[in-house]
Amino acid sequence: MYKTKPLTLFVVAAFFVTALAVSLMASTYTAHSATPGGRHGKMNISMTAPPGAPFEKVSKLVQLPDYLPGMGTLYVDPKTLPVGPFLGYNHEGKLVNITYMVPVEDLESHKAFTNLGASVAGLRVDHTELQYNPGHPGVEKPHYHITEWLISEAAETAMK
Repeated sequence: MYKTKPLTLFVVAAFFVTALAVSLMASTYTAHSATPGGRHGKMNISMTAPPGAPFEKVSKLVQLPDYLPGMGTLYVDPKTLPVGPFLGYNHEGKLVNITYMVPVEDLESHKAFTNLGASVAGLRVDHTELQYNPGHPGVEKPHYHITEWLISEAAETAMK
């Protein structure tokens, strides 16, 4: 069983608060993506699927279904793995969430993720979720999902 250190919980909470604050203060549609080393670059995020280059459907990159209940159809720029952002679209092709998958080992090593929440700049975030994940295809190591939801909790629940 993997045990989370108290410092990790503090760092995760700090990421959560920072991502939420950035998304609430943002006033433009500038988007950023995480790249190896924690650097971010500008990109265009499409409000409808498919988002286009450099994003690719996650199900074509790893063995996952096209649609993940509770997350949607995911797209990611492969250069930004494992962190993302992962763009989640509902069955109607509408962007409903932006998720970051932050490895626990990166948090414990105090790796910086500057502008992590900047991908949602200019978008109205309804709510933010932070969930631990022990690993799955594509991001096998233990990590946290930081999900910025652009839809209500009721609409999110209906996606499951």
